[in-house]
Amino acid sequence: MAILIDENTKVLIQGITGSFGGRHAKLSLDYGTQVVAGVTPGKGGQTFEDKVPVFDTVSQAVAETGATASAIFVPPPFAADAILEAVDAGVDLVVAITEGIPVMDMMRVKEAMKGSKSRLIGPNCPGVVTPGTGEKSHGGCRIGIAPGYIHQRGNVGVVSRSGTLTYEAVYQLTTLGYGQSTCVGIGGDPINGTSHLDTLKMFNDDPETEAIIMIGEIGGNAEAEAARWAKDHCKKPICGFIAGATAPPGRRMGHAGAIVGGDEDTADAKKKILAECGIAVAETPSDMATTLLERWGK
Repeated sequence: MAILIDENTKVLIQGITGSFGGRHAKLSLDYGTQVVAGVTPGKGGQTFEDKVPVFDTVSQAVAETGATASAIFVPPPFAADAILEAVDAGVDLVVAITEGIPVMDMMRVKEAMKGSKSRLIGPNCPGVVTPGTGEKSHGGCRIGIAPGYIHQRGNVGVVSRSGTLTYEAVYQLTTLGYGQSTCVGIGGDPINGTSHLDTLKMFNDDPETEAIIMIGEIGGNAEAEAARWAKDHCKKPICGFIAGATAPPGRRMGHAGAIVGGDEDTADAKKKILAECGIAVAETPSDMATTLLERWGK
């Protein structure tokens, strides 16, 4: 089952002719992802890697290839319009990798997406990976920039605001012999498309996912909101980790959304809420997988 994407997902990449988008498009192809189209205005008619057709617009790409998911590798000034173009074309899943999209632009995107059938992951995120069952778990679906080779098909769902901590959790699980159902990097910006809570609900409904790692950080109340929902509705074991325990109050740390603005925004407060809600809390990044396995009884 997995969530959001699987080996049958047809992916288009907006910005495929750029160096960054092209590099990760090739890595996704190598992983076994069905990259069926690229979109770069003015470059329609070209092909990428001699196999992927490039179109001028997302609507053309969707009509010609049946793509249902899009990855956004578009520079920040134009990324919001790229997201909305994918939404207007009826793409089910839009994964915005771009970092540095202006907050006002994302406010416009959120308002425009109300009532839309499209789901946005990100922005400023590593993307989504559902590992395959082939050699080195190839044959799944990789959308974004996550290193595919560290993934392994299994039963642990991973959701995280941090890209690097997503990879750390995945690598720990794989090293210990426990694969992942789907790994979702929701991004570190203050305004994003999909929250921890949204993702926990999907994992809770997914029969393949048996346990969950949820990685958060200082700033906002998304982790607390998810934990309180999980206490009443999620019966699957969850390990939580909150980054930023040593961050000075009032200072933004890396992610645009990681700044303490209230009593529940601190790492200590969030860890306390998670623990009160029955979530096993890892004290350091190196303990995420082992903490989950202990709670899971493995």
